[in-house]
Parts: sequence; structure tokens; C-alpha cells
Amino acid sequence: MGVHTIDTECTSTVAPSLLYKAFVTDFDNFIPKAFKAIKSVEIIEGNGGPGTIKKVTVVLGGETKHVLYKVEAYDEANWGYDYSIIGGFELPENVDKVSVQIKLVEGPDGGSIAKFTGKFETKGDVLPNIEEHAKAESKARREAFFRAIEAYLAANPDYN
Repeated sequence: MGVHTIDTECTSTVAPSLLYKAFVTDFDNFIPKAFKAIKSVEIIEGNGGPGTIKKVTVVLGGETKHVLYKVEAYDEANWGYDYSIIGGFELPENVDKVSVQIKLVEGPDGGSIAKFTGKFETKGDVLPNIEEHAKAESKARREAFFRAIEAYLAANPDYN
């Protein structure tokens, strides 16, 4: 078993407070509206706070898939959020758990900079390029995710 840490950053034109609301505070309602592939977010266990386990249902290529994640911590005052992917299609076969820490900071022109730290706890022997592959995939996914959030918020300026 090994632990591989990957740090990435994304910039957004959206203010950190609004981005935090959309991505964290209102995630269960906002995300299915902003992403057509995401059909639902439901609480499996807990009350929404730390320790809560959520199931996200996604339809990709006509196939319904799920991902389970656990809310680890909220820090609304500092726009921080920690969660873990604990099951489903986004958990690679050779990985036990993926822990993600997100910190939003003010960026240029009223936007945001999102700082991500992902920790991959791997099973047994892992391919030597897991960090490079995961880093490239993580960066591309984060960028696409933030562009979709920006597009939704631009098309729905009354959201806040």
C-alpha cells in the first residue's frame, strides 16, 4: 500500500463565496442542475455534516453509475471542504480511498483560485505512473467541472 499526493489548482471567474455555495453548501441541489449527466445526489447515511455518506447517480453513455463519497469536514469561514471517495466508478480498482481537500481563495478580478490536494491510498503494487496519470486526469476533470459551474451560473445570474 502507498499514499500518493497530488496538488492541483484551478482558477474561476466566480467569486469564492458563490463557488463555495454552489459546490459545497448547495451541492445536492445545484450539481444535478449544472451537470446533465448527474441525475441525483442522495444522503445514504448522516445529516449532511461531517461523516455523511452521499451517493451521486450519473448516466454516462446510457449506463447508470454511482459514486459514494463521505463528507469529512466543512470550513465555511475559510471556504474549505474535505471529502473522500469511498466507492463507485470514480474509485480506481487499485485504490482503497481517495481523500480530497479543497480550499478556495480570492483570485484576480473577483474570481477564485481553487486549491485541491488529493491523496490516493493504493492497494498492493501500483503502476509506477499513477501519480502522473492521476494528476493529468485530476486537472482535466477539475477544469471541466469549474467551466460547467461557471457556465451554469452565467446562464442563471439569479442563483445566489
